[in-house]
Amino acid sequence: MSQENKALVRQVFEEIYTGKNVDLADEIYSPDFVDNDPAAPEEMRRGPEGVKAQAAMYKAAFPDISMTVEDQVAEGDKVVTRWTAKGTHEGELMGVPATGKSVSITGITISRIADGKVEEEWTNWDGLGLMEQIGALGGE
Repeated sequence: MSQENKALVRQVFEEIYTGKNVDLADEIYSPDFVDNDPAAPEEMRRGPEGVKAQAAMYKAAFPDISMTVEDQVAEGDKVVTRWTAKGTHEGELMGVPATGKSVSITGITISRIADGKVEEEWTNWDGLGLMEQIGALGGE
């Protein structure tokens, strides 16, 4: 089961975000999905529709976004994924206008799987690094 769970979660990064197949969220995420990422806008934290909205937001801001799964560990109903995201800031992101700057950030997501779907996630990622790289904090 661990390999199947890892493959399911890998699709989130490789197909929904990098491949931009946001409709796949309906197959991967439970209707009761809860995103516990404190950086995610509240309206984007529930169900497959929330995932689609987040993916669309990042795609609009970083049209060339690519997410790489660096490492995965699975045990029981949980999958831990260490990932890297890269892209060029070509659209508005959370009120920050496009800068044309290239970014690279890292994060770790813990996904809980129930009945073959992602039911809940906890993500910690370098949001401060992202804001620094696009110049949103007044730095270079």
